[in-house]
Amino acid sequence: MTLTVTGVSIRTVHDVAGLAAVTDYFSDVWQTPRTAPPYPAEVLHSLVHAGGAVHAAYDGTRLAGAAVAVFGPDRDTYSLVAAADQGLGHAVKRAQRAWALDLGARTMRWTFDPLVGRNARFNLVKLGATGTEYLVDFYGPMADGVNDGDESDRLTVTWDLTADPTVPPAAAYDVYDARDRADAPASHRGPDGEVLARRDLDDRAVWCRVPEDVVRLRAADPVLALRWRHAVREVFTAAFAEGFRAVGMSRDGWYTLARTTEGTA
Repeated sequence: MTLTVTGVSIRTVHDVAGLAAVTDYFSDVWQTPRTAPPYPAEVLHSLVHAGGAVHAAYDGTRLAGAAVAVFGPDRDTYSLVAAADQGLGHAVKRAQRAWALDLGARTMRWTFDPLVGRNARFNLVKLGATGTEYLVDFYGPMADGVNDGDESDRLTVTWDLTADPTVPPAAAYDVYDARDRADAPASHRGPDGEVLARRDLDDRAVWCRVPEDVVRLRAADPVLALRWRHAVREVFTAAFAEGFRAVGMSRDGWYTLARTTEGTA
């Protein structure tokens, strides 16, 4: 399967050389030695052989993005990893979506670091996925150049592949206006002393802030980054236990958590 978007071709990769190039790409993204990649080529080859897919984006002959997906129970798909050069992430996820739908899947799940606001906005707003599960220290200690020194909390998102991709989950609720957030009482303070979270008086929504750039903060002050991790974790775990789910992310770094049908079932 090949998809062409603005001069970039995205196709599934099956050959040894192509999978090795994807492995090297992931090593560069996660800042690990190429001798110790996060996803070795032989693992990718096994996943493809088992019915999964590795999608790679090529800008000419240059590898500019890649994603890996496998099938789970009930024809659900799970995206193990995805990364792409700026502006190509949406195209790579569209290619994964088309592949999964063609094989009968209806949903796709994956995890990401909830402190990385730009990824949250991409997943929740641009793709229209919903944060459905908060996982505490999911991977345990990680030794790559991006996550080293932090605890590996992750937010699971579920993407309805059959939904209109132009309509984000926020459109189904009436609690996303920034004025609503500003009027809601503060419930938590962040490590910087400013308001970290607010809660709607009618219990319709919780808003939670993340640092502007946690990757840069982690490199400069890992202790402070860990304090942010614990503070956001406290808000999310309490809200998720009450049936809230993550449905939005503002441009200025505020999550919106709302009670969804799935969260309250």
